[in-house]
Amino acid sequence: MTTKAMAAAFAGMMLAAPAAAQTALSAYADEKGYIDVQKLTCAQLAGTFQEDADMLTTWYSGWYNGLARKHMLNVKRGKEAEHEIIQYCKANQNKRVIEAIAVVFKDMRAERGIKMKP
Repeated sequence: MTTKAMAAAFAGMMLAAPAAAQTALSAYADEKGYIDVQKLTCAQLAGTFQEDADMLTTWYSGWYNGLARKHMLNVKRGKEAEHEIIQYCKANQNKRVIEAIAVVFKDMRAERGIKMKP
C-alpha cells in the first residue's frame, strides 16, 4: 500500500470513529453548585471541555500555591504543568486529579533540581 493510500485509509478510520462526548464540568457539581475537587477523577477532567479543564487546573494551581503561601505565578511553567496534568489524566483516567498533580509536580521539581524542605 502506498503512503498516500495508507494516509487516506487512516483518515477514513478517524472520521468513522465515534467521537467521545464531552461533559460540562458543572455536571459534577452538587445541588449547591460545588465540586469536591479532592474527589474529581482524571477521567472527569479528561472528558470535559478544554476551557473547563483550563479553568480547573488554574484553580488547582491557586489552591496549591495558597497552601504553600506563595503569591507568584510563572505563566510559562503554569501552562506546562496544566498540559502535563491533562496528558497524565488522559493516560491514567482511574486516578484522581490531585494524584495527577502530585506526580506532575514531583516530576517537574526533579527535572529542575528543586528540593523540597522536609
